[in-house]
Amino acid sequence: MKVATLSIGDELICGEVTDTNQSYLATRLYDLGLRAERHLMVGDDEEAIVAALNELAAVYDVVLATGGLGPTPDDLTSAAAARAAGVPLAHSPEAQAHLAEFAKRLNRELHPLNDRQAQLPQGCGLIPNPNGTATGFRVSIGRADCYFMPGVPFEMKPMLEETVLPVLLTASGVTPGLRSTLKIFGLPEAVAAAELEGVLPEGSPVQLAYCVKFPEIHLILRTPGTHPAEHQAALAALRGRMAHHLFAEDEATLDSVLAELFRKTGATLALAESCTGGMIAERVTRTAGSSAWFLEGAVTYSNEAKSRLLGVAPELIAARGAVSEEVALAMAEGARAKSGAAIAISVTGIAGPEGGSAEKPVGTVYIALADAKGCRAKRHQFPGDRERVRAITCFTALNWLRRQLLAGKVRG
Repeated sequence: MKVATLSIGDELICGEVTDTNQSYLATRLYDLGLRAERHLMVGDDEEAIVAALNELAAVYDVVLATGGLGPTPDDLTSAAAARAAGVPLAHSPEAQAHLAEFAKRLNRELHPLNDRQAQLPQGCGLIPNPNGTATGFRVSIGRADCYFMPGVPFEMKPMLEETVLPVLLTASGVTPGLRSTLKIFGLPEAVAAAELEGVLPEGSPVQLAYCVKFPEIHLILRTPGTHPAEHQAALAALRGRMAHHLFAEDEATLDSVLAELFRKTGATLALAESCTGGMIAERVTRTAGSSAWFLEGAVTYSNEAKSRLLGVAPELIAARGAVSEEVALAMAEGARAKSGAAIAISVTGIAGPEGGSAEKPVGTVYIALADAKGCRAKRHQFPGDRERVRAITCFTALNWLRRQLLAGKVRG
């Protein structure tokens, strides 16, 4: 089964919105043992949409299209699909009923423009949309079965999962592919590749790909579903080689791994942030249930705040500078003492683009960790612009915390 994808929308062509739908479609197709062999993107232009559909439908068995099913005049996908299929647009009572039901569920009246969403290619099959007004549809064009879904990911994803993919899985008869992702931190991509050289035996059916998602590197293993043993062997080999840098796998994140470690150890956390401005606290609180172990965080951006909120001596700041090992230690100790947390992390640094010196250039960051055994600090020199320095500081601090909890060095 040959599959192609098509994304529709001026907001995509103009770069105003990132096309995350295509990557999601490609990922889920691979999970089924299929592959998106080609992808096209067109704007809100009926002629361009018709041309793209005819081009793809002449070569591929399945076309998955997203976008252009809204109620406004620039939503032209239904009309273009009808033209490409050689059928007229026709009123769909089922789509109209969906609009009425959706309005009732929201307890409000829909605008008359929404009635345009009930005009679909004659004879098409409907794809239910539980989260929006736009009913998707399936229609034959050329040699292809074409599936049309909204461009809003919140609406598209359940339509794909609940309706489209089950049909494709039955029709394809292929064995779903195997995919695993190992997430590492602390190595440049080239160094990681060098360390993994020869990890896969000659002729292995397993494919290894590198995906940089700063500051992480994702090692992606892809294997045909007919080779599960080889996939597991490769996975074990990579875990062994990358053990020191591996922090999460598949859907897990540093945040979720850290939250699980806090739950298991019963430890509690306090934060004192300067250059990161609350970024660490934001990441910590992304995970539901973090209130059970995250006690508090202070953004002590000014020297006065460091003294007033954390008890850092003004004389120390004057003597050593706000960006120093001594001040980082004092911040972490103060946060732990004032919060009563088992562990406290502090960060202070120069994110730039100004404020650096020969002794402490932009990117200089001190991270300190305080617990019952004492307090220690590490100096880092991070490259990049302001946002990259802040992001890698946040990640480095949380990863250090993960290591401490994993090693059993901190408990509640």
